Amino acid sequence: MARRRKIVLLATAIAAAGLALGAAQARDVPRVVTGFVANILCAETFVSGLDPGRNFAETTDAMPGASLISWAMEYRIDRVRKDVTVTLFGFGGSHAVYREGLGCTLAHGAGIVAVEPLPVDKRPALLPEIAGPAIVPPQSPALAAALDRAFAEPTQPPHRRTRAIVVMKAGRIVAERYADGIEPETPLLGFSMTKSVISALIGVLVRQGKLKVDGPAPVTVWRDSDDPRHAINVDQLLRHTAGLALGSSLQASLGSGLEPINRMKFAEKDMAAYAESIPLATAPGTAWNYHDGNSLILAHLIRDAAGGTPEDALRFARRELFAPLGMRHVVLQLDGAGTIEGSSEMLASARDWARFGQLYLNDGVAGGKRILPEGWVNYSASATPNAWVGIGAGFWTNRGDSLGANYRVEHGWPRDAFFAKGTIGQYTIVIPSQQLVIVRMGRSPNAPPHADGVFDLVRDVVAATREKGRLAGGK
Repeated sequence: MARRRKIVLLATAIAAAGLALGAAQARDVPRVVTGFVANILCAETFVSGLDPGRNFAETTDAMPGASLISWAMEYRIDRVRKDVTVTLFGFGGSHAVYREGLGCTLAHGAGIVAVEPLPVDKRPALLPEIAGPAIVPPQSPALAAALDRAFAEPTQPPHRRTRAIVVMKAGRIVAERYADGIEPETPLLGFSMTKSVISALIGVLVRQGKLKVDGPAPVTVWRDSDDPRHAINVDQLLRHTAGLALGSSLQASLGSGLEPINRMKFAEKDMAAYAESIPLATAPGTAWNYHDGNSLILAHLIRDAAGGTPEDALRFARRELFAPLGMRHVVLQLDGAGTIEGSSEMLASARDWARFGQLYLNDGVAGGKRILPEGWVNYSASATPNAWVGIGAGFWTNRGDSLGANYRVEHGWPRDAFFAKGTIGQYTIVIPSQQLVIVRMGRSPNAPPHADGVFDLVRDVVAATREKGRLAGGK
């Protein structure tokens, strides 16, 4: 009877959503839920090599409201075909397909564009090596205590479930630790940290003179000057002030499954085309609204500027960013049309995320070569007006006077810190005044703010490295 009651409650919830928002939109809700889970299970089973049962439990527990329906989800992993299918009481079945070198893509029945994976890149990195092959133990008792605290589980939920921490001081790792089953080379899903990588690739195109941040974004369907979207520029896409009526991606929750942005991500083959088709909700530049569609459109611009094919875009990202930084364990996943899923689908090892952060600590330079335009790092970290969470042009930031920035500073973060952030506990934090990069990966709820332990981690690491001055860095 209890199971039947749950089924009735679930059906009632979907029906209520249909009355409120329209039956077609309500039908998307199961696909959003199952699509989210299918893509994660696929990527972290076949790319990361994690245990799917543990991954399913930790992910659904961390997502707001997901534990209420996780009992109703069933997943099937086919290790021969290398795909994952997830259903919700048989409704809204989602299917994610793994391709070697390309990660996982949601398939919606219409097939996915064939893409040739790139050969292994053996070029030497420009960024000096950050550590040897062995895991670097904490270089002081204070750092060891900081990592102990970050990995310790609270006595009461919410669970922290820290997966990896890498601390770099002045370009060398001074402490790192990994959960069971995770190694320094394990690619880990960064979720919205991917947006910061897209911002960096946009910066490369700006340096090359192929894009401008202040002119109309070269989106084909917006080229008519009479189209009000023609006024949208790259800066507004980076800062989430473009004004497209896609809803919000700020909080991942069951309620957000009703947003058009999630139809884009979990029901559309060509995500960028869908985002580009949406009308304006507000005039460009007048209101801040964080959503994934902005990053998908930017990823489409990268593909076009790189040559137009999926392979061109992947080759560009590797040649101009990943290879110079020595990021060898990166997978950029694609949508069904072959465009980089630039909002949330990049996997990289914790060390590679740290290498990415080091580029920003080095003002966009690696090994004496300028990767990002001069001034791009400060531009990326500059505060966006009315963005209450504290966000810049592709990075979250403590600069400015936003509610979020002030809250973080009050809880021990330096004012000059800025960071890439992914849902349920992913961070690459850059603190120029301390010459620090801190990477933290896990499966922690987004709320309450202290659930992931990052406030304590940043405060502890800053204090530990300040006490010791410049540490040996694993030498």
